[in-house]
Amino acid sequence: MPAATSKGFLVLFFKKEYVLLLLLTALRLLVAARMPLSADEAYYRVWAHALAPGYLDHPPMVALWIRAGTAIAGDGPLGIRLFSPVSALLGSVLLARAAEDLAPGQHAGSRAIWLLNATLLLNAGAVTATPDTPLLLFWTAAVAALARLVRTGNGTWWLAAGLAGGLAFDSKYTAALLAPAVLLWLALVPGMRPWVRRWQPYAAVAIAALAITPVLAWNDAHGWISFVRQGGRTGDWHPAGAARHLAELVAGQFGLATPWLCVLFCAGVIAAARRGGWRQPGSGLLTALTLVPAAVFLQHALGDRVQANWPAILYPGAALAAALTRLPGRAGAIALGLAMSGLVMLQAAAAPFALPRRLDISLIRLAGWDALAADADAARAAAKADCIAADEYGLAAELAYHATAATAATAATAPVLGVEPRWASFALPPAPAACRTVLLVRSARRGGTPPHALWPDAAAAGGAVRQRAGVVAETYQFYRARTPAGAVLLPPRGR
Repeated sequence: MPAATSKGFLVLFFKKEYVLLLLLTALRLLVAARMPLSADEAYYRVWAHALAPGYLDHPPMVALWIRAGTAIAGDGPLGIRLFSPVSALLGSVLLARAAEDLAPGQHAGSRAIWLLNATLLLNAGAVTATPDTPLLLFWTAAVAALARLVRTGNGTWWLAAGLAGGLAFDSKYTAALLAPAVLLWLALVPGMRPWVRRWQPYAAVAIAALAITPVLAWNDAHGWISFVRQGGRTGDWHPAGAARHLAELVAGQFGLATPWLCVLFCAGVIAAARRGGWRQPGSGLLTALTLVPAAVFLQHALGDRVQANWPAILYPGAALAAALTRLPGRAGAIALGLAMSGLVMLQAAAAPFALPRRLDISLIRLAGWDALAADADAARAAAKADCIAADEYGLAAELAYHATAATAATAATAPVLGVEPRWASFALPPAPAACRTVLLVRSARRGGTPPHALWPDAAAAGGAVRQRAGVVAETYQFYRARTPAGAVLLPPRGR
C-alpha cells in the first residue's frame, strides 16, 4: 500500500466515528462471547476441525477463520466468532475509504459506515460465524480497491481488486457476480474503456484465478459436488410461486436492512443511476455492483426461494450510494436500524423478552442445545448405547459441540457420530470400533420412524425437548440402534 494511503488510513481511523466504531466492535465481541451457537455455526466448527480447500456447501474461508479464532480464544463461542466483529470493523474502514474516494471532500465516509453498520444484516454477521461475514469483508475490499482506482487512476489497484475478488469467492460463491458487474462497468462507462487495452485488468483476473485454484481443485477431485449443489439452484422457472418468492425476497431485505434503511438504499441506487449512470466511473461502479446481483436474485426468485441473506453483496454498494446522495431522514433511519439491531442482539444473547415462539428466532435457532445434549447423553446411558448419533448435520454438529473431550480435569461424554451422506466428503475419522450401538437423536418435525434401510433395528428410547424458560423450541425422539456403516466421529468441544 502506498505511504500516502497508509497515512490516510491512520488519520481516518482516529476520527470520532472510528472511536464509536471501536466501541461497537467491543460490544459485538461481548455479544459473540455470550450468545449460544446456532446449528449452522456448530456445523462450520466441524469444518474447522477438518480443514479442506472446499466443502459440499461453501468454499473454505469461514473454516479458516474459525480455526484461527479458536487457536487464539479457545473452542467456545468467542473463539469461533472472533474474526466476525473484527472483519466488520475492517470492512467498515474500507467502506469509508471507498466513500471518500468516490466523493472527495464530502465527508461521505462516516455516513457510509453508519448506514451499513445500522443494518441487521451486518450486525448479525458481526456476531456470528457464517460464510457471509468474510464474503462481505472481501467484497468491500474489492469495491474499495476499484474506488481507489477511480480516484487515482493507478492501475495497481486492479491487482488489489483481483485478489480481494478471489478471496471473496473463497468465502462464498455469490462473489462470482463481481466479475460480470465489473465487465459491465468496463463496457458501458466511456472513462473505463481504455483499461481494456492495458495489462492490469488481465493481471487482476490471473490473481483472482490463482486465489480460487484450491477451491476448483477440490471440486474437481470431488466430482464438482459443491458447484452442482449451488449451481442447481439457478435457472428454475416456476411462475406459480414467483409472486410468493418475490414477496419473500423483498420482505427479507426490509427485515435485514431494517425498513427505513432499505428505502434509503433503494433511493440511493436510483439516484446514483440517474445522477451519473454509465457516464461517470464512480456512479457506474455503484450501479453495476448493485443492479447486476439484484437482477440475478430477482431472476432466481421467479423459480425458487431466495434466502434473505443471499443478497448480502448488494449492501456495501447500496450503502455507498445512499451515503453519496442527499436523502432526507438518514439520521433517523440509522438510529432506528441500530435500535432494532440492538434489541435483536440483546434477545439472542440474554433473552430478556418473553416472545411468542413463532416470533422468537433466537429461541428457535439458539436456545437449549446444551440441555438437549445432556438429556441425550443420559438417555444413551439408560439405553446402554455406546455413542450418540444424528442423521441431520446441524443437530449432529450441535451435539458434538456440547460434548466434552476428556482432559485431566473432566471426563469425556459419549462420542457423537454424524450419519449422513455429506460427511463422506470430510476428512473425519470413522466411528470408533467401541461404538457398536448408538442413541439416535431425531427431530420430531421429520415425522415417522428412522428409515428402515439405514436403521433396521431402531427401537424407541424416549425423547426430549429443546426449550428456554418453559417455551419449547423443538421436540426430539430417541432411538437405540446399531451403528450404521459410514458413520464418522465429530469433534467434541475442547479438542
